[in-house]
Parts: sequence; C-alpha cells; structure tokens
Amino acid sequence: MPQLQFYLKNEGVRTSTEFGQLNISPDEEKGFRPFQLMVSSIASCSLSVYRQILDKQRIEYEDIKVTADITRNEAEANRIEKIHLHFVVKGSHLDEDKLTKNLELSSKNCSMVQSVKGCIEIEETVEAIELD
Repeated sequence: MPQLQFYLKNEGVRTSTEFGQLNISPDEEKGFRPFQLMVSSIASCSLSVYRQILDKQRIEYEDIKVTADITRNEAEANRIEKIHLHFVVKGSHLDEDKLTKNLELSSKNCSMVQSVKGCIEIEETVEAIELD
C-alpha cells in the first residue's frame, strides 16, 4: 500500500515522492493550495483515462485540453461542491457523439472521480474542434 509522509514547514506542508518535492500551503506564493491539488488530481486522472480509451479505440486527435470550473461553498468551510471539466479535443474527422460516450466511460473508470462520487458533483462535457 502506498504511503506518503508529510512534514510541517514554515508556511505549510511538504512531501516528497520519486518525482520530487511538493510544497502545499494556503498561500499560493509558498506552495500549491490543497483545493488546487484536489482539482488537479481529478482532472488529470479523468484526462489520462480518457486518453487511454481514445487511444485504445484508435481515435486520432491532435490535442486535448481540459478546463476546470470549480464551485465552492463558503458557508461550509469553502468546500468544493462541484467541478465542471470541459474537454476540448482537436483533430480531423472527430465524432462528437463517440467522444461524449467515451468521456462517460472514462468517468466510470477514473479512480479520483469515483473517490469523490456522492461528495463532489463532477460534470464533464466535451467539444470537438475540427482541424483542416
């Protein structure tokens, strides 16, 4: 079972992984804010699973970008209530219906989305941009 160790530092918390050191702080100038890490985990997991599905189905694309819009509730410790992930897929001869169905499939197979299911509403939409 993976184990991470966290250390208190002057302005926040620090952890290290094989990839490097991660600084976490409520002050953006001193580290990543915890909500940014939460949203990044969900968005990057979802995008990675989506890419695997598209690649497995041999759907060709040039690029995929995801934008995350976050809704927080200030009255409840500023908790994250909703994350809207908007995927923009660029390529030639894209089938938007197929892209949407694959996005639904990726949501069901993304461990981070499934981990927050019932706690944070995750909405995912996709847009296809045709390249000449």
